[in-house]
Amino acid sequence: MVVDDEEDILNLIERILSRRGHRVITARDGREALRKLKEERPDLVLLDIMMPGLSGYQLCKIIKQSRETSSTTVAMLTVKSDDEDKVRALEDSGADWYFTKPIDAKRFARSVEWLLRNPPRRG
Repeated sequence: MVVDDEEDILNLIERILSRRGHRVITARDGREALRKLKEERPDLVLLDIMMPGLSGYQLCKIIKQSRETSSTTVAMLTVKSDDEDKVRALEDSGADWYFTKPIDAKRFARSVEWLLRNPPRRG
């Protein structure tokens, strides 16, 4: 699942991953993502940090604190690249990975596939 309020980013990531055989679910905000997360049960959620309504940080915490979704792998996908933002995403919000925009399509796809093959062990 890709959650981003920018249509261009949703389309780009969907194109990159679907070309490699992945089914991609998209959501334009946190509320839509929560609804689809419960319905679709994706293996990986890619979250933009800066979104209207629920931020990626807030959404990640909700995902990781829910018994139903706590084992879902979550990666942040953002233009925010300084160390403080990475620490906040990985430690405070509980994200499992961190991608910065703009993305390199080939490297991004390989990293996503690695995450899908090697989900983080919790607990």
